[in-house]
Amino acid sequence: MHVHILGICGTFMGSLAMLAREMGLKVTGSDQNVYPPMSTQLENAGILIYQGFDEAQFAQRPDMVIVGNAMSRGNPAVEYVLNNNLPYTSGPQWLADNVLKGRWVMGVAGTHGKTTTTSMLAWILDYCGFEPGFLIGGVAQNFGISARLGKSDFFVIEADEYDSAFFDKRSKFVHYRSRTLILNNLEFDHADIFANLAAIQTQFHHVIRTVPSQGLIIHADQPSLHETLQKGCWSDTQVLGRDWQAQNADGAHSQFDVLFQGGAVGKVNWSLQGEHNMQNALAAIAAARHVGVQPAHAIEALNCFEGVKRRMECVGDVAGIRVYDDFAHHPTAIKTTLEGARAKHPGGKLWAVIEPRSNTMRMGVHRDALAMSTEDADEVIWYQPKGLNWDLGPVVAASVKPASTFDDTDAIIARLVEKAAPGDAIVIMSNGGFAGIHGRLVSALESK
Repeated sequence: MHVHILGICGTFMGSLAMLAREMGLKVTGSDQNVYPPMSTQLENAGILIYQGFDEAQFAQRPDMVIVGNAMSRGNPAVEYVLNNNLPYTSGPQWLADNVLKGRWVMGVAGTHGKTTTTSMLAWILDYCGFEPGFLIGGVAQNFGISARLGKSDFFVIEADEYDSAFFDKRSKFVHYRSRTLILNNLEFDHADIFANLAAIQTQFHHVIRTVPSQGLIIHADQPSLHETLQKGCWSDTQVLGRDWQAQNADGAHSQFDVLFQGGAVGKVNWSLQGEHNMQNALAAIAAARHVGVQPAHAIEALNCFEGVKRRMECVGDVAGIRVYDDFAHHPTAIKTTLEGARAKHPGGKLWAVIEPRSNTMRMGVHRDALAMSTEDADEVIWYQPKGLNWDLGPVVAASVKPASTFDDTDAIIARLVEKAAPGDAIVIMSNGGFAGIHGRLVSALESK
């Protein structure tokens, strides 16, 4: 069987492609913007990728077209599929029908922390011999891949609230039928498809409705989630910060005690940092316990957890200047990322380099919160990308730390090469390729 995937280089669709390939299917796909790490993973798997969406990619008629949610009416490939009556489906629906059916699905949802928590949970189960399948919206360092079928009934999946396809506006996670569900947090995001927080809460309540009465919902102690659960909940719940607690954390949150219902169950001592990752760890430990993993064993696994690509991933250390790549693209995520980076690098100067690239950012929804989200940095460089329909000037003016804006990545690199000194940390944040600035900066520093 031949499946062709439109929008194959997105983190979700690329991972789905890896699963289809592992099932023995012929897999091809197309996309407009192709960049690592997903493009590298797909190429290594021998999956043919067409650049762009012209009709030539359908020369070999596929048996099924899987349509990514970035595809819209008017796209040449979409119009070809419709006009030629090719069979098509959404990514989440294909996954539900072909991979998840009959399995114990462990979904990880929330505005922030989904990828890291999913990676943690998959690693815990794997370390403890469960051999789970998983689909992660990034490449987990412990696995070196973002998806696999696994060899057991357990499947761990990053459960995204974004819509499924142009013809299915339900959130992806409604398709998955999770038996164990993590709700890390809930804030307003994805302003291109949700009118307000209440609209997102509705989708979260839809996924709560799919959890069996014998299932488990693990959620943060957050008003927006409590309000959502009050709409109706038919499953057992455990609350992060109440049933599961972290205590005696060091300054970087790289060491902390884990308590379950008041009793100590172990101590995490790992390479990650930041309060957000500490909370992610509690959620992963709680979910693993639901399928039979003792918390002490889960903690043992986390102590050798290596993180996720593009989540505070150190991509270079040149003469004592460390360069990090991070996916943060929401004020809360930017803030927690920089808090963790400051704790890890208390001495040197902390640089924040940010591309406001997401659809919500481009709409200016979070504009007023951006200046304060960077207060832990020593200096902030904002990149004004093409298509950003508002001016970053007021954000720079409101910054409590020195800040500037550039519309040229070469100029950003030149400034950092000139000003950064040994002991400094440079955190580059974007949910896109950012014109390959990470590798280019490391090369420029090496050539200095």
